[in-house]
Amino acid sequence: MIKIIIERRIMPGLEDEYEQAAREAMRVSLGVRGFVGGETLVELGHTDRRLMITKWRDLRAWKEWHASEERAMAMQRILPLL
Repeated sequence: MIKIIIERRIMPGLEDEYEQAAREAMRVSLGVRGFVGGETLVELGHTDRRLMITKWRDLRAWKEWHASEERAMAMQRILPLL
């Protein structure tokens, strides 16, 4: 198993919209081959900062997800909020 750690900074005032988009991306990843689980951490006192930790069966599974159309669509919602 591997863990992927992603740090994100959200544009001020867009935290709620980001949370919705991130939850949807997580829902999509639940059905992806090799996805084991994940969590998002919020830095205390800095609601614009997120640390996402996802677990994958192996590096190949992560790379397939990273290159997938499903992830690209999810990122289209997330990127404008960063």
